[in-house]
Amino acid sequence: MKCLVIVLAFAVFAEGLVRVPLVRQKSIREKMLEKGESLPYQDPALKYQPNEFATMYINNYDDMIYFGAISIGTPPQSFQVLFDTGSSNLWIDSIYCNTASCNAHTKYDPRKSSTFQNNGQSFYLPYGSGSLYGIFGYDTVNVGGLVITKQEFGLSTNEPGSTFGDAPYNGILGLSYPSLSVGQVTPVMDNMISQNLLQADMFAFFLSRGGQQGSELSFGGVDQSKYEGQLNWIPVTAEMYWQIGIQGFQISGQETGWCSQGCQAIVDTGTSKLTAPSQFMSTILERIGAQPDQYGGYGVSCDQVTSLPTLTFVMNGVNFPLSPLAYMTQYYRNGNPVCYVAISPTYLPSQNGQPLWILGDVFLREYYSVYDRTNNQVGFGTAV
Repeated sequence: MKCLVIVLAFAVFAEGLVRVPLVRQKSIREKMLEKGESLPYQDPALKYQPNEFATMYINNYDDMIYFGAISIGTPPQSFQVLFDTGSSNLWIDSIYCNTASCNAHTKYDPRKSSTFQNNGQSFYLPYGSGSLYGIFGYDTVNVGGLVITKQEFGLSTNEPGSTFGDAPYNGILGLSYPSLSVGQVTPVMDNMISQNLLQADMFAFFLSRGGQQGSELSFGGVDQSKYEGQLNWIPVTAEMYWQIGIQGFQISGQETGWCSQGCQAIVDTGTSKLTAPSQFMSTILERIGAQPDQYGGYGVSCDQVTSLPTLTFVMNGVNFPLSPLAYMTQYYRNGNPVCYVAISPTYLPSQNGQPLWILGDVFLREYYSVYDRTNNQVGFGTAV
């Protein structure tokens, strides 16, 4: 709960100290709240850091979605966005959209921004689940205290289905490479770089576990308190997604040979599960001992979870293990705990035909991840 602190001022006169009550004016934040607008919260201590480095707190929604506040426009309109390393466009619910999904959220109103510029170009954006139509425009965008001018972004005009309506966010901010961007739009990260807003051309994620808060997104540097040991760097193999190579995959310390000729992996904060190539999925489930249920999931008895095998990825000569506590998730049904495998199959190969994995939030909760645009590499450190 936010507290309102009213400060009483003092004035010094010749006779001594006299208390002078001040007529308190409404703050900018309060005036905006009356209009249904709000500014994204930022840690006050950020002003003591160099302007080129920004760390913002992001929300953990049930270990499924990681999102946080940004603002767009002048004066700023505040929105919650999913920070997604698996896409490159920024889009927001807008007043031009009247589908149920849009109406469930706060909408961006370009008429209220003095810095908005219309583009007129329309777009279609498909995701793994959900899609939308919209138009592009330009405005000032504030992300973690970093102010990007003339950022091109999407204003939704149609969001079919209920995917985005059920989401706790108003839009998506993509953090992948420009080549993935729909409409050849320059991504937010690239404008941060070109406008010299960053000390280093990188960003980093710490994703909290167990539905707890405390997740972080840093631009321009890393938070060394969020990982142990050193960062292990893996080269990007295709500058589209944050795609890296896998040279081995082990179950209980035994090499499967599945990636002996090479596998690819997309590092994706917008995917909640670990995604495995479909041809490997049945063997993984068999080794785990998971059984299908009537709800379409694969589960095991919760008292067996700690004895399940460890899954290990070998990347650039380094082992990255996933314990069963990382890849199993627990729910309650009718008051009883049920434990499911948080791994799903993908039927698409990578661009070069090699088996494709998606290292989603299941993996990224275990490893602090750093995305280095200068050297085109991803760094992983064991998360605290």
